[in-house]
Amino acid sequence: MNSASALDSVRAAKEIPLIFGPTGVGKTEVALGLAQRLGGEIISADSRGFYRGLEIGTAKPTAEQRRLVPHHLLDIRSPEERYDVAEFRRDVARLIGEIRARGRWPIVVGGSTLYMQALVGGLFPGPQADLALRRRLLARPLEELYIRLREVDPRSAEKINPQDRQRLVRALEVYELTGRPLSELQAQSEPFPHSFIKIGLVMDRKRLYKRLDARVEAMLAQGLIEEARQLKRQVNPEMPAYRTIGYEEAFAYLEGALSLEEAVRLIKRNTRRLAKRQLTFFKRIPEAHWIDVTAKAAAEVVQEVLALLGERAEVSA
Repeated sequence: MNSASALDSVRAAKEIPLIFGPTGVGKTEVALGLAQRLGGEIISADSRGFYRGLEIGTAKPTAEQRRLVPHHLLDIRSPEERYDVAEFRRDVARLIGEIRARGRWPIVVGGSTLYMQALVGGLFPGPQADLALRRRLLARPLEELYIRLREVDPRSAEKINPQDRQRLVRALEVYELTGRPLSELQAQSEPFPHSFIKIGLVMDRKRLYKRLDARVEAMLAQGLIEEARQLKRQVNPEMPAYRTIGYEEAFAYLEGALSLEEAVRLIKRNTRRLAKRQLTFFKRIPEAHWIDVTAKAAAEVVQEVLALLGERAEVSA
């Protein structure tokens, strides 16, 4: 299928490619190749890519990659600021309209489960964050948070990983502020105004973990510790940017709480755990089309995606 017919197929199906998968699986390269073939623009759904100054540790697209293909929702907030899922959802809807108006095609790429949920699972009309309450919740042990959530909202507790502090805190915050379980409010969620063709990338787990370990070593060689040193002047533990794998462990090393060797070990371990949690979440996304990218070049995967888009267009025609 050539690029012109592929683009026609996507437009005919009226579906937006949504590419997801665990960290390190190769989403960036596939999205870039697809955007170049289709004349597209990339919308990032990476919760840490939103923040300026988190470059090395978040594996953001390089300056050269951004020159090749327009990217959106990268570096839109300083590390001290917050960017919630409601803002994200509104921005994605706006960007999709603007990109289409230019005669180009939006491609959404991400691995952040909370922000992906806002696109594929709707968004409930939840309360604004209460920073004082959130501060108190963040100070409590993970086990205590999870036990409390099981008491007040067992349905959410079944879905949230007991190690996912951010989601545990938000679920409890919603309950404390509204008196209603998060799961109950989510039942009132509104669907996203655009439809997606959901494309998941998966890789042999052992190979993925080796890639992740190698990427951590590469980040260290590129200056991750020094970048963390600069970032530490701007953030504190209450800010999402602080609680980012790679930086949080580096902060502990800079504070003398960890040796460099232990910090590196924890970065690798926590990155692998993140990938596992992401994959568990993504496997629950309905109507997802999965592509095994093990031992495949990005160009091969792009061809598979283009073929899938063509098939979807024929079905919807």
